[in-house]
Amino acid sequence: MRLVLVITGLLLAPLPAAAQNEPRCTVLCAPELKVEPTWTIENLGSRPRVEVDGQVERAARESVFELIFALDVPTAIPRVGLTIEAIFIPFGGTSVHPFTGATAAEAGRSEFRDNGIEIEAELNFALFGTDQTGGWVSSHADVVDKFSPGETPRAGSVYTHKLNFEWDTAFHLFHRLPQGQWLRNVEAEVSLDYVASGLPKRGDIIGDERFMDNASPWSLSFVMIVPLAPLVP
Repeated sequence: MRLVLVITGLLLAPLPAAAQNEPRCTVLCAPELKVEPTWTIENLGSRPRVEVDGQVERAARESVFELIFALDVPTAIPRVGLTIEAIFIPFGGTSVHPFTGATAAEAGRSEFRDNGIEIEAELNFALFGTDQTGGWVSSHADVVDKFSPGETPRAGSVYTHKLNFEWDTAFHLFHRLPQGQWLRNVEAEVSLDYVASGLPKRGDIIGDERFMDNASPWSLSFVMIVPLAPLVP
């Protein structure tokens, strides 16, 4: 009974003056725009076997550089946020033009630039924050609607929606700098991704490749998070 009274008293106690002066929001709070240079390792874990011209080999474990523009939108719900991301691959390449079907050899090129754009809408759930780690680390899990090029023979459109799950852990390397310093808000992040739908399955034929196993749904990303607006959140 005493414990119940203590908890009730804490809930009903007036907020500190500093907290009362903070801006409030009803549903969605003020957004923050960030740019995130990202290095992603694909085909993490078990790499699928792929048959090409009768030869079976393991798919390569690839490293991809991406440039992400992220709009983070905090909400009035504790530990819940929204993020919209536009993902750009500056140095991508392909041997077949995705819209004309022409090959690079037919066009007299070694490859076509494949600067694909992907869009992600994320629902973020905070696991723990900097107040629990002395300012150094924070972590959140995300449920993601990933809108990216279709990757299966059954894809009904060029771009398809995929269900994706992420676990992101950020390291606040400069949190000891004084308030108002822009660098204080730069973070290094590690992201583990699991794509639950929209990937090739065993037996699927994509181009000249026949998948002998399901495509790997796992990837690992290393991210630098740099604030753009406001520069000092």
